Amino acid sequence: MLTEHPSIILITGIMASGKSTVAQLLSERFEKSVHLRGDIFRRMIVNNRKEVQPDAGQDELDQLRLRYRLAAQCADAYCQAGFTVVVQDVVIGPMLNDFIAMIQSRPFYTVVLCPSSSVVAQREAARLKKGYGAWTVDELDSLLRNETPRIGMWLDSSELTPEQTVIEILARLQDEALLS
Repeated sequence: MLTEHPSIILITGIMASGKSTVAQLLSERFEKSVHLRGDIFRRMIVNNRKEVQPDAGQDELDQLRLRYRLAAQCADAYCQAGFTVVVQDVVIGPMLNDFIAMIQSRPFYTVVLCPSSSVVAQREAARLKKGYGAWTVDELDSLLRNETPRIGMWLDSSELTPEQTVIEILARLQDEALLS
């Protein structure tokens, strides 16, 4: 178990990139930790939930920003209570900067899981939970690679197991993922 100053670590990437598994394994490495699944805030909306589509309008983007704001506030509250918080969500494109600005606690780290789109497609086909509908793997991967600011640690986990991915994150966290 790692004991350290409470911090926030964002694990992001496209659907089926390994975020959930890696975030859980990473959070288990810390003595006092939280695995915060940002998507829970989307799923809490019972009526009039807006899913983000490739042609998303203002209502969809406003709900996405609300989801990110709630996740950031929750992460800050846990961190201020002494926990290391591993936030896991799809935070890609220009909104990565918005999410980073919402986090008040420091230190704050960002890890972008970016396995190849062919590996993501294989993972998606093999899992029970299906994330892709309106989006294709290639569309979301293109958004990640072409429109997401190159902030933090970008980790191609195509050839890594989840455990190896966590080891790699821990080895490189201070040097590559620290934002401030």
